[in-house]
Amino acid sequence: MKLWDKGTKVNSSIDNFTVGKDRQLDLSLARHDIVGSIAHCIMLESIGLLTADELADIKRELIYIHKVSQIGMLLIDDGVEDIHSQIEIMLTKKLGDVGKKIHNGRSRNDQVLLDLKLFVREEIYTITSLTNDLFKIFIEKSETFKNILMPGYTHLQVAMPSSFGLWFGAYAESLTDDMQLMLAAYKIANQNPLGSAAGYGSSFPLNRQLTTELLGFDNLNYNVVYAQMGRGKLEKTVAFAMASIAATIAKFAADAALYMSQNFNFIALPDEFTTGSSIMPHKKNPDVFELLRGKCNKLQSLPYEFLIITNNLTSGYFRDLQTVKEGFIPAFESLKECLVVLKLVLSSIKIRENILDDEKYKYLFTVEELNKKVLKGMPFRDAYREMGREIAEGKFKPEKNVHHTHEGSMGNLMNKEIISKMDSILYEFNFEKAEAAISKLLKI
Repeated sequence: MKLWDKGTKVNSSIDNFTVGKDRQLDLSLARHDIVGSIAHCIMLESIGLLTADELADIKRELIYIHKVSQIGMLLIDDGVEDIHSQIEIMLTKKLGDVGKKIHNGRSRNDQVLLDLKLFVREEIYTITSLTNDLFKIFIEKSETFKNILMPGYTHLQVAMPSSFGLWFGAYAESLTDDMQLMLAAYKIANQNPLGSAAGYGSSFPLNRQLTTELLGFDNLNYNVVYAQMGRGKLEKTVAFAMASIAATIAKFAADAALYMSQNFNFIALPDEFTTGSSIMPHKKNPDVFELLRGKCNKLQSLPYEFLIITNNLTSGYFRDLQTVKEGFIPAFESLKECLVVLKLVLSSIKIRENILDDEKYKYLFTVEELNKKVLKGMPFRDAYREMGREIAEGKFKPEKNVHHTHEGSMGNLMNKEIISKMDSILYEFNFEKAEAAISKLLKI
């Protein structure tokens, strides 16, 4: 059964091709479709397109279907095209013609876009929570190991002294920028498209401000054409924010895999977090870091996939956007899995101390020694050339200690300020507003 069925049977191959993966993916949108329908029906009653009794009956049944969905028991029947059709069929079987009225003043175009926005809001809430958990562990590790030195590299060549506190703290602050980008994506998502219908509005006197308030949106997509143009743009924008988090994870995973190798041997994982080789009994492979890197690199490709699909579409709806949904919805589970796994692994990572005792790291301290000469009054370029001669003649003997005091350096990590930065960003999401609105809609 299809909402647009006019009595002509569609070729089965064409039907299967055009439905695509909607039946599987739509189950992720089911709860959001129900909530959106409740808000829409409250609005319809307010403008006289439903009676108070009809609204009460519809809301009661929709809340029941929502509970069924929450426990994973809501299914799309064979022959039913999508979740929107399934819910309308269930209402019609229970309530008769009243169930058919929920589509008044609405198109599947604005219905799907609304579902996606409500889905995105909820998923961003979970991702920000998991990201903040990971952030806290990076900060904790930064503080715990702030006095343990390690080599810093440029061009993968030994460069200057660093510390594990500096290394872990860098990834903590990276996540604050990722959250800033996610906040921007959330604000774009948190605008109500409902009432734009197929993209050109409706002759019904819809109250779009009412559904905006009922659903806890911050704002409206006012222009109905732009509301529909936002489909694809929404997914692309959120995907860029997800890709930013993924990039941070991938870079840390790349560092960690390198630093676990015997040639570096800076860090280690408990044996139960490593894998082995089928022929080399000594191997303890960092597969978890390699897969984190691979999965997060895949996530970073998504914005470009969506860009290529949508960049030559004119205004108005196109079915091409269905293919965006196929990559978009599963991406959230992938990113959440990576955040959870990295949190677990990071909590158990082991740090090797006294790394810089190795002779090959003695040249890390050339800049420290050069700066001492400058502090005594020697011009920098003269100090640089003198240090170069000492190194060339094998006379360089470093004092293996550092004294950095400026903001963000080894001796002054500024972790409290980084925590404050993250807290201020998280506060701006104001998830409580959306959560309270949805909870109110689901009360009888």
